[in-house]
Amino acid sequence: MFTGSIPHALGSLRFLERLHLGANNLKGESSIQELSFLTSLTNCKRLRILYLSFNPLIGILPISIGNLSTSLQLFGASTCKLKGNIPTEIGNLSNLYQLSLNNNDLTGTIPPSIGQLQKLQGLYLPANKLQGSIPNDICQLRNLVELYLANNQLSGSIPACLGELAFLRHLYLGSNKLNSTIPLTLWSLNDILSLDMSSNFLVGYLPSDMGNLKVLVKIDLSRNQLSGEIPSNIGGLLDLTSLSLAHNRLEGPILHSFSNLKSLEFMDLSDNALSGEIPKSLEGLVYLKYLNMSFNRLYGEIPTEGPFANFSAESFMMNKALCGSPRLKLPPCRTVTRWSTTISWLLLKYILPTIASTLLLLALIFVWTRCRKRNAVLPTQAESLPLATWRRISYQEIFQAANGFSGGNLLGRGSFGSVYRGTLSDGKDVAIKVFNMQEEAAFKSFDAECEVMRHIRHRNLIKIISSCSNSYIDFKALVLEYVPNGSLEKWLYSHNYCLDILQRLNIMIDVALAMEYLHHSCSTPIVHCDLKPSNILLDEDFGGHVGDFGIAKLLGEEESMRKTQTLATIGYMAPEYGSNGIVTTRGDVYSYGIVLMETFTRRRPTDEIFSEEMSMKNWVRDSLCGSVTEVVDANLLRGEDEQFMAKKQCISSVLGLAVDCVADSHEERINMKDVVTTLKKINLTYLASSY
Repeated sequence: MFTGSIPHALGSLRFLERLHLGANNLKGESSIQELSFLTSLTNCKRLRILYLSFNPLIGILPISIGNLSTSLQLFGASTCKLKGNIPTEIGNLSNLYQLSLNNNDLTGTIPPSIGQLQKLQGLYLPANKLQGSIPNDICQLRNLVELYLANNQLSGSIPACLGELAFLRHLYLGSNKLNSTIPLTLWSLNDILSLDMSSNFLVGYLPSDMGNLKVLVKIDLSRNQLSGEIPSNIGGLLDLTSLSLAHNRLEGPILHSFSNLKSLEFMDLSDNALSGEIPKSLEGLVYLKYLNMSFNRLYGEIPTEGPFANFSAESFMMNKALCGSPRLKLPPCRTVTRWSTTISWLLLKYILPTIASTLLLLALIFVWTRCRKRNAVLPTQAESLPLATWRRISYQEIFQAANGFSGGNLLGRGSFGSVYRGTLSDGKDVAIKVFNMQEEAAFKSFDAECEVMRHIRHRNLIKIISSCSNSYIDFKALVLEYVPNGSLEKWLYSHNYCLDILQRLNIMIDVALAMEYLHHSCSTPIVHCDLKPSNILLDEDFGGHVGDFGIAKLLGEEESMRKTQTLATIGYMAPEYGSNGIVTTRGDVYSYGIVLMETFTRRRPTDEIFSEEMSMKNWVRDSLCGSVTEVVDANLLRGEDEQFMAKKQCISSVLGLAVDCVADSHEERINMKDVVTTLKKINLTYLASSY
């Protein structure tokens, strides 16, 4: 419970070997200044262990840290609210075997001088704000056992030379911005125990060499852009207890070799494009406690024995055609016995002549029926699916989950109701959208959102978990996926938050992918009609998700536009929508262009600087002919920035694309497919020129 500052007088203890001050309430001398007490400790020439972790030091590591004792073996300053860069001089601590600076606010890059710490066995830098690439110099740490760099803003490629670190047992690179393929050399780390590269932008295939990691216990490659099939020799990872490949683009079957993973306790294969049946041999995974195969293209019967007896509907929801137990809220599987087959053969043998004689009559009836219904629209497979077959949630459970709809759980209010955070009985965090039944339009909004939600499934759209409609108390609500980082609007206009240029670009790529899916990949094209920053929500990795389909429209067969009297938000609606009520997919493109401008200028389209003479789109268009620096958010572009030209070119390209989206005539606007293609090219160009 010690408080106050760390006294400089400790430096007079010249024979001091170990200094443990962790887990107190000690602070630096003054806010966000160099921690000068570290300079005084340079007098302690025998110091081997310096442990300061879990104190609110709130300061900057001084360059004098390089003058600490060359005998120093452990330096721990995790969770100390450290600011600034990691000093290059830290490379002077040649006998260091553990360096812990995790859970701070360190910025800048990882200094190449880290490679001078030849005896280092543990390097812990996760949960900071480090940028740039992972330096190849880390590969000089031949004794490294644990490398933790997760939860930073590191970008570029994974150094292939990491595969040369023969003693490496734990490698954590998750929740960064790494955007390369996984180096093949990493699969040669035969003694590695845990490997986490989740929540990046990694691409490519999983090689067969993955089966070389015979002692691997945990692997997490989720939330990337990996493609291809899962290699068959994954079954050779006999010690594996945790496997997560979720949220990728993997395809092909779930292999029978998975049944060899006898130690497996956790397996998540959700949100891919896996197909085929679930192997019955997986019933032998007796230690499996968690399984998620949802959002794939699986079909056939779900196994019932072993661990499958304990899994719920959430493990298998949103697949192609699975069948199984009624408790999974799936249709029963058809069974065919030898006796029924024999009976069917006998019946066919005797009734075949009758069938042949009536074929002509049946054909005539079929033709007459088709003619009578030639104007009817047949429901698609997606339309025939029930809204929420995987879970029923009562009003009472919703009421308890949202703590009685208390103000402390309120996330925000909209035109047709309020949104609350809640926790269901199984511990799942959700967002609960409660419709205001005093508003007549809320009835239509609820029905519209239910109708749209049942047609769509995409990683960048807010997922619906269930709905609740209780006529006795006049209550309607949607239970939605909870997205922890709130809305894009919050991050743009709050003084406490700031998104960098790459985060904004990636968010708008996610939104473009969602809109492309709605316009071009659904069996019935969907127009959102109200795209704006408050309807774009950000997940824990700052991925963008589009929500609020309260006034969305489905364009039926042979329907390219529709008229409506429902108005969208002023400033974001296309001219033809506001004047004539004409709804087309190009109206969404216009709204997207306005949001794109707003994201990079940090100006609302209804800002007081705009008027009839100078609208946002004209303001941005004029800047492209002059100086784009006059309109861009000042947080993104500063003259002293080393990457000034790369950032300026990137933002100019983005705003040029936004101008193409907001043409006055909807025929002249580009479509969302072209938007996605252009944004991805801008992103790659920026990354190439920045690093």
